[in-house]
Amino acid sequence: MHVFHGLPARSERRACALSIGNFDGIHRGHRALLCRVVEVARQQGLVAAAMTFEPHPREFFALEQAPARIANLRDKIEGLRQAGIERVFVQHFNRRFASLSAEQFIQQVLVEGCQSRWLLVGDDFRFGARRSGDVALLRSAAAGAGFTVEQIGPVLDAGGRVSSSRIRAALDTGDLETAHALLGHAYAISGRVQHGSKLGRQLGFPTLNLRIGHRRPAVHGIFAVRVHGIGQGAWPGVASVGLRPTVDDSGRWLLEVHLFDFSDEVYGQLIKVEFVQKLRDEARFDSMADLTAAIRRDAERARAIFDGATA
Repeated sequence: MHVFHGLPARSERRACALSIGNFDGIHRGHRALLCRVVEVARQQGLVAAAMTFEPHPREFFALEQAPARIANLRDKIEGLRQAGIERVFVQHFNRRFASLSAEQFIQQVLVEGCQSRWLLVGDDFRFGARRSGDVALLRSAAAGAGFTVEQIGPVLDAGGRVSSSRIRAALDTGDLETAHALLGHAYAISGRVQHGSKLGRQLGFPTLNLRIGHRRPAVHGIFAVRVHGIGQGAWPGVASVGLRPTVDDSGRWLLEVHLFDFSDEVYGQLIKVEFVQKLRDEARFDSMADLTAAIRRDAERARAIFDGATA
């Protein structure tokens, strides 16, 4: 896979089959769309490509009202790769890009920048300044611009449309089973292990720390988890995703993972944290002793979950 941050240079442009979207959490609906892109690319001798945005457009226009993020950029790109996408255009969503008219977006981005020959969009696709462009405009411009347009409907299940919004709602309440069903796989966050304050070590529960790179993640609280990327298989543990109100008032989100019976140094290593079951919401404690006792209870509950799973 080739990832472009922005549009490729002229010498790197290739005719492609393209889809465009935020792709926050590559769920079953996204994969149906991406599967069609890959299929057509193979049939027509094109490169399978996807365009996404960073930051999320709603973060650019109204940060405080923007939805929580399901996936970081790394996990989004990995999901696109697994779906068979060969080129990803990560478009920086800034004031200049947001001000492009619908006609400019078609000519400058789709035709010239991406070399799109075939475009697949969802049923609610809008583009251009003030969301003035729609599928009807795309179709009217397509013939003269040298590409064709296909529209795909939503993927539905018993609960309605499979969507990022439903996944966010499930994760917000700790309903990992529903999130798993909508995503088509267990919910997980990846990242590189970073140095922290070493407070967990002082309390007897050393942690692997992963930075949350966006303002607010879709998941929060204390969880039983499995960690992939350390040795063979998955390593069980307990994790906190939150603001650490007892020890930190910075407002910075952090993912901390305590692995059971593990003592190796893995700083800088890329790991994936798979969320298995929510144990409780994050809480503020009156003392470090109370915090330590709560962590101990969380670890015991998580161990019991994994002992039951392997019994």
